[in-house]
Amino acid sequence: MEFSTELAYAQHLDAQDELASFRERFVFEDPELIYLDGNSLGRMPKATKPLLNELLDKYWGERLIRMWREGWFDLPRTAGAKVAGVIGAQPAEVVVADSTSVNLFKLALAAVQARPGRHKIVTDNLNFPSDLYILQGICEVVKRPLTIQVIPSPDDIHGPVGALAAAIDDDTALVTLTHTVFKSAYVYDMAAVTKLAHDAGALMLWDLSHSAGSVVVELNKANADLAVGCTYKYLNSGPGAPAFLYVRQDLQAQLGNPVSGWIGQKDMFDFGLDYQAAEGVSRFLTGTPTVLSMAPVLVGAELLLEAGMERLRAKSVQQTEYLIKLWETELKPLGFALKSPLDAAVRGSHVALGHVDAWPINLALINEKKVLPDFRQPDNIRLGIAPLYTSFTDIFTAVSRLRAVVEQGLHEKYREAATGVT
Repeated sequence: MEFSTELAYAQHLDAQDELASFRERFVFEDPELIYLDGNSLGRMPKATKPLLNELLDKYWGERLIRMWREGWFDLPRTAGAKVAGVIGAQPAEVVVADSTSVNLFKLALAAVQARPGRHKIVTDNLNFPSDLYILQGICEVVKRPLTIQVIPSPDDIHGPVGALAAAIDDDTALVTLTHTVFKSAYVYDMAAVTKLAHDAGALMLWDLSHSAGSVVVELNKANADLAVGCTYKYLNSGPGAPAFLYVRQDLQAQLGNPVSGWIGQKDMFDFGLDYQAAEGVSRFLTGTPTVLSMAPVLVGAELLLEAGMERLRAKSVQQTEYLIKLWETELKPLGFALKSPLDAAVRGSHVALGHVDAWPINLALINEKKVLPDFRQPDNIRLGIAPLYTSFTDIFTAVSRLRAVVEQGLHEKYREAATGVT
């Protein structure tokens, strides 16, 4: 069936979707709401609630402190092994713990300390700002001069690969980038950029927060050194869910954990006063596992593994291509600009649209039309596609309502609203 801007075409695509049944495994409290913000907070899987109820009633309620020896202390590794399957790593290379920022601090500082004769960190201006804040803090605590070289994107959409290659040299200790850029959804070639770092003798650290669960990630095949990422976006693990970190197996014994704590101690019940790092990736753990927020990671990762990342990626590409075609025919004439790559091979699972009135349009879309995207400065409306539960009809409806907002001038009353995020 040829592309059409009619509802029937979206319904046809839904009927052909081999992953459509996964939608029924998520909570939809408001059937009229079109949710396109799964790239910030994923929907709740139906299986999460009974898991948490069992955890509260049976495990905490009945077993009490005995549960630490009956699985809770192992949860960072158990959940990490599940996430490893999603990001192309070995089970013994991933743990779930802390936040993305804390994990980034741990691994970035460990990498810098492992290259003591070097004085530069290389990144780009498309990186998530929080990552840069962490790097700035690291520069203040290390015992040698250390600078951050931020390479600008030529168009604020695509990664500056050529300029990165020129910047990475024998004084570079660490290269760290967001794999899928949070604004534009540009996706770096992980293997190619990792090789640039390695050829210069630097270590490579990837932030997978917008990649894990949305694009095919192959850390081992890319020979990636280090990675971090959150679990509350495409992994659908819930608000406040802990993050994950990855350390390639052959590097684990070479790197120290700069936030050494009880859970990363070799024998935590020996209670020795001198820290001795645990074996393997467990040495990068620090504090007590956050059991209540960590358990849902198991559910989210299992759903992705059941669906298969190759199939999810294929659906994501098909859906973002469909959305971009609708943009071209329905929204471009209304002043919307595409701020994501046209090439699906370097585009993740959200599409950013720019407009001079993006903020008031975004508010009107939420408040008047029951479509929930998000907004990023200065003028980006991000439409997130989560292939596990986003339908083609959702996309069609969202575009139709977005067009109506502008054509009917529904955004005019929001012009004076303070700019923020949604």
